[in-house]
Amino acid sequence: MVQPKSAKMAGMSSQPVEPTELSRVKMWTDGACKGNPGVGGWGAWLVADGHEKELFGGDLLTTNNKMELTAVIEGLRALKRPCEVELHVDSTYVMNGITKWIHGWKRNNWRTADKKPVKNLELWQELEAENKWQPMDWRWGKAASCDRGTRKRTSWLTGAWTRCARADVTSHTLVTPRFTGGVRVGLAGD
Repeated sequence: MVQPKSAKMAGMSSQPVEPTELSRVKMWTDGACKGNPGVGGWGAWLVADGHEKELFGGDLLTTNNKMELTAVIEGLRALKRPCEVELHVDSTYVMNGITKWIHGWKRNNWRTADKKPVKNLELWQELEAENKWQPMDWRWGKAASCDRGTRKRTSWLTGAWTRCARADVTSHTLVTPRFTGGVRVGLAGD
């Protein structure tokens, strides 16, 4: 079982955190591929108390679903303490997987209803571990919607793909995420 980062655990008190004490973070995530599998990118945009943080990265050989999952995982990992998270995704795969399907998968020893192994198992386990740290309000919306968070997605993914295209194509190494801005309330420092 994948455990959350130890830094989070070290900063936690043994007492439960009251919801009124938590910062509220709005997060938009997205992932995509050019080809599936192919060059992929992911992005997360976090907004808390008037501060913003953008994260993005990519991989030279990946799938759309892996990038969608990675975006959410990396966004949640950027939080330095538990927060109330309003998470916007455009992936029904991620949304249904973490809110509905995961319970059956775990009951079936990480197998689908068709008795096949769950794809992207390690990423699902990482997401489950990160998802337990804070109250989550999962929200799904079409990628083509015109909210501010959705408009940011295009620039992240273009940036991630561009960085991947310049990388050594034979290495298939994950592109290091770029962090912009300063230290944010409720967000990990740069």
